[in-house]
Amino acid sequence: MNYNFDEVIDRKNTNSVKHDFHGINGIPDDAIPLWVADMDFRTPAPVIEALVKSGEHGIFGYSETREDYFQVLQQWFVDNYDWDIHPSWLVKTPGVVFAIAMAVRALTEKEDAVMIQRPVYYPFSNVIIDNGRTLVNNPLIYNSGTYSIDFEDFEAKIIENGVKLFILCNPHNPVGRVWTREELVRLGDICLRHGVTVISDEIHADFIYSGYRHEVFANIKPEFADITITCTAPSKTFNLAGLQVSNIIISNRELKKAIKNEINKTGHGQINTMGIVACKAAYQYGHEWLQQLKAYLAGNLSFVRNFLAERLHKIKLVEPQGTYLVWLDFRELELTEAELEKLIVRDAKLWLDGGTMFGEEGKGFQRINIACPRVILEKAFLQLEAAVNRL
Repeated sequence: MNYNFDEVIDRKNTNSVKHDFHGINGIPDDAIPLWVADMDFRTPAPVIEALVKSGEHGIFGYSETREDYFQVLQQWFVDNYDWDIHPSWLVKTPGVVFAIAMAVRALTEKEDAVMIQRPVYYPFSNVIIDNGRTLVNNPLIYNSGTYSIDFEDFEAKIIENGVKLFILCNPHNPVGRVWTREELVRLGDICLRHGVTVISDEIHADFIYSGYRHEVFANIKPEFADITITCTAPSKTFNLAGLQVSNIIISNRELKKAIKNEINKTGHGQINTMGIVACKAAYQYGHEWLQQLKAYLAGNLSFVRNFLAERLHKIKLVEPQGTYLVWLDFRELELTEAELEKLIVRDAKLWLDGGTMFGEEGKGFQRINIACPRVILEKAFLQLEAAVNRL
């Protein structure tokens, strides 16, 4: 089946966080929304068919997964990552951020140190600070258009602050790095030396560009698996975020027990009925759709790369190795943060994610979601070009 990713689908008045809440966020109504990480593409046809069938059944009682759900999940990880998981390792949650918050609460005490690597997905900071933990930052190094890890700073801050927990983002959101096996081994060995538990957010793992490979952190060494909570979900891959289902993999029984106990304190029981249906159908039948989608996204990325090189020389693409979120460097325009926001929102009429949302290291950057029909992306960059030319 051939999927048409060029189709423009009207998402207004559908309770879409991305499309229906401009005014609340202080964004002009005519600004093109290219911010939050959901895609403007329909989910695969087999997923829609499974959801329709479930809807026609007409009963939406309490639901739980059966063995066939796990078998489909297991096969996906074996086929794509050579990672064979066990049923006893699975914890289902309504979202990855929820799971991270539960792990922070379960595995640390008030004021304990939790490390992140900014610029990074901003909910990491929120769940640390809002739960009364101490945020420790190991900032990424940006040099010659790419990001790397400061390993010396990483280990020094673990020792200095008594870090208990590290949140790894791989592929990294927003900078698009896919960490190499060598980098992950080095991180993992440091964590092992100092008794640091790792939350590995791998929600974007299915979006890797040609020439790169995603390594499941817990699958590199048995010792890494024993200290790791791996966060996965079909939500980014198949555009299912609103169905609220995530699959958290924890092989260490004590870690799993602690996190399950924390989840129980919230009163959370079974996951979304439709989420179960969609997740199973997506992993079982969504491979062809995903391959076509990734080819389309590669085309969108090529468009952005060429447009910037040919027409917006002062805006630099931080070349992504993974994700459909693109990190753009506006610093050569020499604008203040207020001036940059005005350029993007008021002049170019775009709704992007400002770089400082991801930490002070994001000053002068913007994150754009390229998972949309190309005609929308083209319109957005033409508007950006016109706004820049008026400076």
